[in-house]
Amino acid sequence: MRGRDFARNDRLPWLALFAVVIGVLSTIGAWVLLSMIRFFTQLFFFQRLSFDEVSPATNTLGAWVILVPALGGLIVGLIARYGSEKIRGHGIPEALEAILFGKSRMSPKVAVLKPLSSGIVIGSGGPFGAEGPVIMTGGAVASLLAQAFHLTAAERKALLVAGACAGMTAVFGAPIAAILLAVELLLFELRPRSLLPVAVACAVAGFLRPLWAPAAPLFPMQTPPVETLAIFSSIVAGLASGGLSALMTRLLYWVEDGFERLPLHWMWWPAIGGLVVGLGGWLEPRALGVGYDVIADLLAHHLLLSTVVALLAVKAIIWAVALGSGTSGGVLAPLLMIGAGLGYLIGPWLPGGDPRLWALVCMAATLGGTMRAPLMAILFAFELTGNSHALLPLTLGCATAYGFSVLVMPRSILTEKIARRGLHVYREYGVDPLERSFVDEVMTRDVVAIPADMPIERARQTFFGAHQAHRGYPVVDGETLVGLIRRDDFKDATEGHVRDLLHGVGPVALLGETCRSVAARMAATGVERLPVIDAQGSHALVGIVSRSDLLDPARDTHEDEMPRERFFGGSGA
Repeated sequence: MRGRDFARNDRLPWLALFAVVIGVLSTIGAWVLLSMIRFFTQLFFFQRLSFDEVSPATNTLGAWVILVPALGGLIVGLIARYGSEKIRGHGIPEALEAILFGKSRMSPKVAVLKPLSSGIVIGSGGPFGAEGPVIMTGGAVASLLAQAFHLTAAERKALLVAGACAGMTAVFGAPIAAILLAVELLLFELRPRSLLPVAVACAVAGFLRPLWAPAAPLFPMQTPPVETLAIFSSIVAGLASGGLSALMTRLLYWVEDGFERLPLHWMWWPAIGGLVVGLGGWLEPRALGVGYDVIADLLAHHLLLSTVVALLAVKAIIWAVALGSGTSGGVLAPLLMIGAGLGYLIGPWLPGGDPRLWALVCMAATLGGTMRAPLMAILFAFELTGNSHALLPLTLGCATAYGFSVLVMPRSILTEKIARRGLHVYREYGVDPLERSFVDEVMTRDVVAIPADMPIERARQTFFGAHQAHRGYPVVDGETLVGLIRRDDFKDATEGHVRDLLHGVGPVALLGETCRSVAARMAATGVERLPVIDAQGSHALVGIVSRSDLLDPARDTHEDEMPRERFFGGSGA
């Protein structure tokens, strides 16, 4: 019986061992980053050297608070200019770019400067969460470890994503959502070599997190079971969240375009954005910083309606301006707050469930629609709250927002950033049709071969004359393959036999190989045809496979996708 469910990989145990180490390092990195945020919050807003947790909203600086985020932005602009420009932005797009276009290589500078700059920005009032920077930091640490041990680019990718998702687990205590983030957004494949390290690293981070953070959900809440009418409310909540996702994405990049038009070096942009953040923080102090306490109050409906409207308007504006200025910060926490606020506002008019439920549904749906990661958003909301009664509304709301977002926006808030750098990310993927097809299904069995003892001049005239049918021919001694010969191999030779021109058997295809592995071998060796042998070592020629043969599986896929069939009353297209 040929084939396996998955490609054999004897390095899986080593990758799992690396993932354990990465889970530990990413958890330490998350703890360091959160500690730095607390330290800089105390320093900037209260002029104290302390690691105690405190909200910037409780500051007593008055109008002077406007300058605090500007100072933080100025410092980060200098760090980006003279340290590494890679620290600018969300964190996740930079990780995506490294995975898809940088062979998963990150520099030591990023591993050090990203958490430092993010601690300064958020600690000085930046309206961001720690998750984006910690994803970038965890990925950088994992990439450096992989580079130190000379792993392949594919293995580096798996470990980079493992580090990124372990960091997210360490911040939020949501390992399943972190794994789904990897599957939906970062891996671009679903193989044991990538999924196993991610799962191991996230599990390790989840086990270690209670050593420095409460083991309970970040926003514990329970709502009563939903009624049947909740199906309609879930769709409405999803559509509203999908619209908000599109609006937030366009607002962010409209602001970014505005900064691009400024006649100033980008180093100064975070300071300018910081002034807007400071002004917003002066008007609505609770819009400053991470805002986990605000999210908790929104989910619990502990705020006045007028307060929520003002707070969310300020938060959305200062978040878009700050992130559009190129400073260092994440998108998850702000999207959670803004989405929860939307649900707070429309929840009282949605039947079928507790009003608090719709704050949770809109929170998750806004996140899933904006990032195009609905499965992650569903499980993320569940792990953050432990609310099992919300699973059905979460599923329908996030799916609706996701579908709306896909229809109205060509790219997500994350891939738009990469596209603006001239790089395209295609996130729709499935099983490669070449992986499902085998050589013996597409090869040519009636092979035209050249006898090894044929004189050179006769072979040249017979097979490579004016009526040449193929670019190359297998050479056989009886039924045994001895090589593959092409026109260029003859050069000026006129005497001797064909076997004299050969330099070994060369690359071959095995009868039971997948078309994918053969296509990769053709690309690596630069040949257009490969002789097929029945088994390794036997060299009994049974066929030949060409590049055109490998198009057959793709043709079958096209026929599955394009023609529209009607099974009753004929067919149509």
